[in-house]
Amino acid sequence: MTSAGAGRRQAPAPGRGGTPVLRRAARAEWGPLLRTVRAALAASWLRAIPVTLTAVGLTLVFQFVQNQAWGYRAVQNIGSVQADEHLWLALLRTPLSLFVPALDLPVWGALAQILVVFGIAEICVGRRQMLAVAYLATLAGTMYARIGIWIGPVSPLGLPDSDKYVTDTGPSAAVVGLAVFVCWRYRAWFTCAAVAVAMVVEVVSIKNNLAGKEHVAAVLAVLVLCGLMELWSPRKPGDDRRVSGSAHPR
Repeated sequence: MTSAGAGRRQAPAPGRGGTPVLRRAARAEWGPLLRTVRAALAASWLRAIPVTLTAVGLTLVFQFVQNQAWGYRAVQNIGSVQADEHLWLALLRTPLSLFVPALDLPVWGALAQILVVFGIAEICVGRRQMLAVAYLATLAGTMYARIGIWIGPVSPLGLPDSDKYVTDTGPSAAVVGLAVFVCWRYRAWFTCAAVAVAMVVEVVSIKNNLAGKEHVAAVLAVLVLCGLMELWSPRKPGDDRRVSGSAHPR
């Protein structure tokens, strides 16, 4: 090759060298999880997420009924939680409160959250763990509301007394809790940290209210659960529990 020909050699495109690195990072972060979900859906399609589909249907039913003059009070009586109620009544209503969409938010948001996050969790960690973690996260929010009101607005951790009358429903606490739990199980550390940080930023900069602080409480409760499970079942060398190509047993 002549020197003139060598002079015409093109330089690599800017930024192109970083693309394989990003691809490898994304594959390491989400690859095992996505393979598990893809394999389950390819094998069984919607039969892989029966509990999630039931939750979506239940949410649609509650949305329809609570928007009827004859149905609003019935939904409130079985699925509405407020911090001024007796604790035993709130605990009875908490499981169903997860499927009662908030009246001030579009229902499609709740449905999308349930379908995507619940569906991934049902495939990746199994139905029983999905339901247990969802309930734990929702219960953490319910209990935090009472603790926060007891602390009062003098502390950043507290809530104003008026929040005791706020209707506390919807799947958002369960969604963020499940997201953290699935990321922990599949060692998607960056995503796990991103979810936790996003909830804190939400409280600090966007939604410094009962809902935002309940999200943080849900994340903290699930992180404690993950820590206890780490201690209870320490990992063996080379065991990363990142199942690829198949779902966890139910």
